[in-house]
Amino acid sequence: MRSFALALAALTLAGLAGCDQLGIESASVLAARREAEGKAIGGACRHAGRAIEDCYALNKKADKGAIFAGWREMNDYMVENKIEVVKPTLPPPGAPTPKPVAADEEEEAPKKHAKAGSH
Repeated sequence: MRSFALALAALTLAGLAGCDQLGIESASVLAARREAEGKAIGGACRHAGRAIEDCYALNKKADKGAIFAGWREMNDYMVENKIEVVKPTLPPPGAPTPKPVAADEEEEAPKKHAKAGSH
């Protein structure tokens, strides 16, 4: 009976050890991933010249403490190495995009001003 219980315990432990192979992540792995993701977001925000408050607003699901830690680390790194801010070329999500001006409208605008000045 004792050998049966020992074998059952060994099989149970072996089965639990394989959880990582099944894609089941532990709480510590999830916490480490959230921390790393937040730091990456904060560092990217600082490098793009975004204020920390803007970074929080754009990344509501990320951990604020991790975002701040990444922002601060990148700020220190940029100051130490005299790195300039890289302005983002894309507007933040949800921002209104500027309406492209058609070629016809560009040509008509100078004509209107020319006619107004001829009086």
